[in-house]
Amino acid sequence: MSDNFSRTPFSEGHAPSHEEALKPHYTTTTGSFSRTPVSPYLNYDSRYLQQAQPEFIFPEGANKQRGRFELAFSQIGTSVMIGGGIGGLAGVYNGLKVTKALDQKGKVRRTQLLNHIMKQGSGTANTLGTLTVLYSACGVLLQFFRGEDDHVNTVIAGSATGLLYKSTAGLRTCAFGGAIGLGISSLYCLYLIAQENSSNSSPKYL
Repeated sequence: MSDNFSRTPFSEGHAPSHEEALKPHYTTTTGSFSRTPVSPYLNYDSRYLQQAQPEFIFPEGANKQRGRFELAFSQIGTSVMIGGGIGGLAGVYNGLKVTKALDQKGKVRRTQLLNHIMKQGSGTANTLGTLTVLYSACGVLLQFFRGEDDHVNTVIAGSATGLLYKSTAGLRTCAFGGAIGLGISSLYCLYLIAQENSSNSSPKYL
């Protein structure tokens, strides 16, 4: 094999210089001038790389939104943090009120404030976290057994959450908790239906 073959480029076309690449060039396929620059190093038209491709690739038959099981973890964590924040603010208010009534000052007042914040913050976080765990578990089980995810699962899961959370406080309190869960979940479903009708987008159940 001669040395001339190794020096011969793969394409017979002349590689354009930097000035030529920036100038408008004529394309034979479209019969018009194009202002898309041609790479002076690789000798190709960059228009061929500008093809619309999907941002995400989903397997055939896969759902394009996360299900209840995938959303459960973020919902539980968010509920715990929100509960801790709300309980902490309530603890600050109650702590200031109690220490002012007892005329406490200095280190004693700071200690009492911290006690109120930690106690009420952890209690509220525990309550909201428990409610979210019950709701997510009911929703995941309903989706598994029914084979679909819709507003019916949301209403049943909300009602079951209220019933289970107050199940140890007596029949009347249990029924009251179930009614509260039914009301909240129904209002949420009505809100989702209104959003679907206004935006014509696919629903995202929680």
